[in-house]
Amino acid sequence: MPKALAALKSVYLDPEIEEDLQNRLSRIEGHVRGVKRMLAEHSSCEDLLLQLSAVRSAINQATALLLENHMDTCVTNCVRAGEGEKALRHLKGALSHVIKSL
Repeated sequence: MPKALAALKSVYLDPEIEEDLQNRLSRIEGHVRGVKRMLAEHSSCEDLLLQLSAVRSAINQATALLLENHMDTCVTNCVRAGEGEKALRHLKGALSHVIKSL
């Protein structure tokens, strides 16, 4: 396995960030369940759209946190290991996926 890939796989999120993301995802999950309940209860389209917008915003915030931490840990460690080009390729791929979902 190339050093850059090994470096990317050997470094993971800071435990506090991981816990923060777990909490955010749990709240998002609960929010989505609430939206499904609203749909079953025939809530207004306006209310449903408002709640779905809030879900998307929460997902975007979690994505930004993960991306920032990815740069702080994985990418930085690859650059320090002399594998900056490969780290940037991986970062570009991740950014491409994020941007396509906007």
